[in-house]
Amino acid sequence: MGLLTEGINEVIATTDCNAAPMGIINRSGSLHMVLFRGSHTARNVARDRSVVANFIFDPVLYVRTAFDDLPDEDFVREEIDGRTIYRLRDVEAWAAFAADVERSSDEAIIFRLIPFHEEVLGLRLHPVNRGFSSIVDATVHATRYVRNRDPWLGRLIEHHSGLARKCGGPREWEALELLHRYIDDRLGK
Repeated sequence: MGLLTEGINEVIATTDCNAAPMGIINRSGSLHMVLFRGSHTARNVARDRSVVANFIFDPVLYVRTAFDDLPDEDFVREEIDGRTIYRLRDVEAWAAFAADVERSSDEAIIFRLIPFHEEVLGLRLHPVNRGFSSIVDATVHATRYVRNRDPWLGRLIEHHSGLARKCGGPREWEALELLHRYIDDRLGK
């Protein structure tokens, strides 16, 4: 199993028809996820003891899944080794993991991940695109910003928004517009 590289791999995690952007931490082959308590994803992973990493390079989907639910038809149900898992329909690849709580705090749960299935459906070349990466970073900051309104996070969102405008293409610009609408909606603007 080798879809994940060393470091933090940004994926869209799925559990029981729920999708959210997540980072899977790979340090020397040890895999972990840090999930905030109270999120649908944390509850589902703790309950089902599994999670799926979806490899997809659509910046709009990263923003949508950070703030909204996808319709059920965007998911594919798979039976793997007696487990029912859900993956996204339009992915290039996906990997399923068993998930065990390694430790927890009042704010977060750290899960240790053990891969049990991977499938490559159709990989495409993705040159490094700072616009796409900036959308992912701005989205991560925005999920925290709408909870605590930290001005520093607001400045980081604007920094990454500028990079997405400069370095991205039409899909990144669409994702950026959507991200700012979600932020404004959450802040009551």
